[in-house]
Amino acid sequence: MPRSTRLALALELADLADSLSLARFRAPDLRIETKPDLTPVTDADRWVEMALRERIAVERPGEAVLGEEQGGSGDSLRWVLDPIDGTKNFSRDLPVWATMIAFERDGETECGVVSAPALGHRWWAARGAGALRDGQPIHVSAVARIADASISCTYARDFTALESAVWHIRALGDFWQHMLVAEGALDAAVDARLEHWDYAALVTIVEEAGGRISAMDGRPPREGEQVVTSNGRVHDELLALLDRP
Repeated sequence: MPRSTRLALALELADLADSLSLARFRAPDLRIETKPDLTPVTDADRWVEMALRERIAVERPGEAVLGEEQGGSGDSLRWVLDPIDGTKNFSRDLPVWATMIAFERDGETECGVVSAPALGHRWWAARGAGALRDGQPIHVSAVARIADASISCTYARDFTALESAVWHIRALGDFWQHMLVAEGALDAAVDARLEHWDYAALVTIVEEAGGRISAMDGRPPREGEQVVTSNGRVHDELLALLDRP
C-alpha cells in the first residue's frame, strides 16, 4: 500500500474515532474506571480503540496494532493507536483531547494523525509530504534563541528550571502542546514520561513541519522517557538547560 494510501486510511480511521468519541464527550452516562496504573479509562477509550482495530483488520488484514487499551506486539508493519489522549480532560468535560493514529514500518513512523474534534482541529503528515492542520500547511517557528522562546512544560521541575531563561512559559500538556510547536505557536514543549502510543503520531507531524522530537538526551524518543519537541533551532540549548543539576 503506498504511503499516501496509508495516510488516507489513517484519516478515515480518525473520522470513525471522532464520530464515536464526540458522541460520548460530556455524556451524562459516561463510564469512568481506574486502570491498574491508576490512570482513568472511559468507555469511549475502549470503544474507539476496538472500532479502529476492527476497521484495520478489514482494510489491512495481517498488519499489527499496538494500542493503549488492548496492547499489542512488534511487527514490521504496525498501526499505533491512542484512542483518547487526554482522558482526564475528556472525563472532566474539557475539550483538549485527541485520537492519535500512526503507521510504522520497521520501527520508523511513516504517517501520523492527531484529531481533536472538540477543539475543531486535526493535524496530519506523511513522510516527504509536509505537515498540515485542517488541510493547510504548517511549519515550526523561526525563533533561534531560548531567551526568545515560548515553551510549554508538563513537569513542575522543568517549568522551574526554564522559567527565568525563556520569554514565556506555560503548562499546556498532552498532544496539544506538540501540535502548537508544529504549527509555530510554541517554540518547544517538554512532556512527561510517555508510552509509545503517546508520541508515535507526533513524530512525523513535528518533523515534517520542520521541527525536532527527542528524548531528554537528544536521541529519538523512547518508551518510558520524557519527550521534547521544538522548532529545532532551540532544541540543543533547551536540553542543556534541562540537564543542569
